[in-house]
Amino acid sequence: MAIRPIRLFGDPVLRTPAEPVTDFDRQLRNLIKDLMQTLDDAGGTGLAAPQIGVGQRVFVYDVDGVRGHLVNPGLGFPDDEEQEDLEGCLSFPGLYFDVKRRANTVARGFTGHGDPVQVVGTATLARCLQHESDHLDGVLFIDRMDPATRKEAMKAIREAEWQGQPRPPVKLSPHPLSGKPR
Repeated sequence: MAIRPIRLFGDPVLRTPAEPVTDFDRQLRNLIKDLMQTLDDAGGTGLAAPQIGVGQRVFVYDVDGVRGHLVNPGLGFPDDEEQEDLEGCLSFPGLYFDVKRRANTVARGFTGHGDPVQVVGTATLARCLQHESDHLDGVLFIDRMDPATRKEAMKAIREAEWQGQPRPPVKLSPHPLSGKPR
């Protein structure tokens, strides 16, 4: 198992919807271990596979002593109650902004062995389940901000120390898009 580099804002993998997991094998369980080890090293509350460059629908979480993972998660909301609080993201190191989310969440998915699992989250765990599920859909927490907060966040991102770090190269497919040659 290994600590993997966390992809930063601007990396295209963070905007790409992840593919459903179809093989519940050792490779998947190793990915889950890598995600958890990387999360522990970074000191976060959640980490999705796209944040380490893997386009699969998997995330891990560690909120107030509740640790786990979900494969192919789906979210449900038992009520309309909302919460607004500071939220950060390991792909935006050191930046925290107010984001409105649902206060109560029910996440259903699978374990690394393919067994069905349900996680009921309130407060911070509900926020984490929504945040990490968003990553699997290519949605970032800045997309959930009101316009004024998003403008403030984008300014902070441009000024962030990590913004100048080199990003992994973007590889273009040699295959034509939409049937048109390049």
